[in-house]
Amino acid sequence: MFRKRNFAIIVVVLLVLTSCARTRPEPLAQPKQPDKPAIPTKISTGSNAEPILKVYDKDKGIVDEMGFEDYIAAVVAGEMKNDWPVQALAAQAIIARSFVLNFIVEKGGSRYGNADVSTDIEEAQAWNPSAVNDRVKEAVRSTRGQVIVYDGHFANTWFHAHSGGMTATAKEGLNYKEEEPPYIQVVRSQESDKAPADNKAWEATFSENEVLRALHSLNVNINDFDTAEVVARGPSGRATAIKFDDTVVSAPELRLMLGSTKMRSTLLTSLVYKNGQLTIKGKGYGHGVGMSQWGAYKMAEDGRTASEIINYYYKGIDIVKMWD
Repeated sequence: MFRKRNFAIIVVVLLVLTSCARTRPEPLAQPKQPDKPAIPTKISTGSNAEPILKVYDKDKGIVDEMGFEDYIAAVVAGEMKNDWPVQALAAQAIIARSFVLNFIVEKGGSRYGNADVSTDIEEAQAWNPSAVNDRVKEAVRSTRGQVIVYDGHFANTWFHAHSGGMTATAKEGLNYKEEEPPYIQVVRSQESDKAPADNKAWEATFSENEVLRALHSLNVNINDFDTAEVVARGPSGRATAIKFDDTVVSAPELRLMLGSTKMRSTLLTSLVYKNGQLTIKGKGYGHGVGMSQWGAYKMAEDGRTASEIINYYYKGIDIVKMWD
């Protein structure tokens, strides 16, 4: 009888232990760490170490060697005003780092001699070392080494001044020829009220000869035209194609040929050809792809961090720290 009772107790204990083992929660899986791209060998100074850049100074006509972060500070001061909110400046710093690394990976370096990058805005980014102040230094220091990656590669970190309320895809804003990057999507962008009036809405008039010169630069050999109209728009509403009589041209490419400071965007509200003049009205300033700088200004004013700003304008990306 005693043995039977002990046996019964042992069976009960084993059943309880088995039940506990079944109901014990599984350990939480650790989040997968994003893959880090390799720092290009030509600028690397070792693992987790800040790279050194050879920068062609267009004004001086020389190649100057400098730390990566010193270069970034001068870029941020060139691309944004140095009295802007620090978190907007910090977002620009992350974008600037990503741009340079992607530039070197894709192009191998600058077209100027043996430089890795240059201060020529037509090739790379704006550059203004004399405007670097404490706010810019704080923005760069607080994001040191941080870059934007997607699927283990440095992202194309396009940006522009003012979205006009809606950002663009790469194909519609830039006439991008490759596959649409998944992280570049159309998003609503609330722009700061402090933006200049001609960033919000603008009007430009071009003579027929100015338009014809722009068309000839695009290898469109017509000598006159009687009509002009927008014939295609992208997901954000930006013009992607404009037709002159029977000839259709890329709106983003025409904008560059007419002058991107006059035809400020392709988010057009009106296009009229009359009495030998083409009058265009639109909203925003720039190609509209990626981060809006005046949108970043507004988000920073509203208390959003650089990381939140970046993740709003670039979808599904990771921000990784490449060096200490």
